[in-house]
Amino acid sequence: MTSLVNRLEAPPRYIPNDPRPSLVGLTRQALADAMGRAGVPEKQRRMRAGQVWHWIYHRGVTSFAEMTNIAGDLRQRLDESFVIGRPEIVSEQISSDGTRKWLLRLSPDERGARHEIETVYIPEEDRGTLCISSQVGCTLTCTFCHTGTQKLVRNLTAGEIVAQVMTARDRVKDWPRDIEANPNPPPAGRYITNIVLMGMGEPLYNFDNVKDAIEIISDGEGLSLSKRRITLSTSGVVPEIPRAGAEIGSMLAISLHGTTDEIRNRLVPLNRKYPIAELLAACRQYPGLSNARRITFEYVMLKGVNDSLADAKRLVQLLKGIPAKVNLIPFNPWPGTQYECSDWETIETFAEVLNRAGYASPVRTPRGRDIMAACGQLKSESQKLRARERMALEAGA
Repeated sequence: MTSLVNRLEAPPRYIPNDPRPSLVGLTRQALADAMGRAGVPEKQRRMRAGQVWHWIYHRGVTSFAEMTNIAGDLRQRLDESFVIGRPEIVSEQISSDGTRKWLLRLSPDERGARHEIETVYIPEEDRGTLCISSQVGCTLTCTFCHTGTQKLVRNLTAGEIVAQVMTARDRVKDWPRDIEANPNPPPAGRYITNIVLMGMGEPLYNFDNVKDAIEIISDGEGLSLSKRRITLSTSGVVPEIPRAGAEIGSMLAISLHGTTDEIRNRLVPLNRKYPIAELLAACRQYPGLSNARRITFEYVMLKGVNDSLADAKRLVQLLKGIPAKVNLIPFNPWPGTQYECSDWETIETFAEVLNRAGYASPVRTPRGRDIMAACGQLKSESQKLRARERMALEAGA
């Protein structure tokens, strides 16, 4: 991985301030409809949409001129009407452990504002995980999470979610065209093997756009990442959990972090609306739940808050009957936080209780701490819109 990082050129300065709409993020049907707006006869729209889909998501092209099996006059009409959008890369940071973090600036919204999000790539020997965002900011204000100190600005579109994956593939040279630049890929055959919606925002509060984005990311004729390798993480939006299983079908992760309502109310304020008992009942109803398709429970280790032996034993009882594993996350500090990470011995004791009960409980190795890219550290500088303004904009969109 290190040699690859050292070969990368400086990030391009995409300036997506363009009145033309982007084709990135459109469903197959919406893409076929777009072909109609470019003058493609109705009988040809599905075929042409399939060609464009292949070039955008399998080949990773950034211009219509590269679509060589499409007639020149149609390519010109497409270029006049649409763009193949990427966000602007404002900054790219590389951690001492190889983790990469991009600050991405989005196209102007209806008010002309250019909001920003963060996306993180975590390379390992046998896999590469991309952590993507679903919102600008977050509405949940979890007290241990740096992102939670940035209020919600708006939902990301499906295109803005998918574009994070495409931008990351650009940067780590993970497209088929890059085989000459990267002749020795990892054992998995590609650099980005897993996607986690664990960046900025609560995915289930942006359900429809997240659903469309995952459909595009998992499409076998495009980005082609199996839904078994895509994990949606939620803080516990209970009514949407069974729906997510039925309509999205990705793997599920629950940000639990507490074993009593008293503690979880403090750490994850959403628990006041959907307490632990309701959350776990929804998990038990998750479609397709099995030992082969377990739910991951995320548990940040906070010194003197949720890391006692009693907490570990309570967690075992709470998860009884749920095919699950538990990711223990050493707390990643950020400026102004009130919390400290649990001692390593305490974390090991906690993990041992879970392991003895039959629950895999890996301790997540902190990655990218030195560039504020670790779990719970992401935050951009975009400012909050008042709820009334945001609702008015979304209603008019």
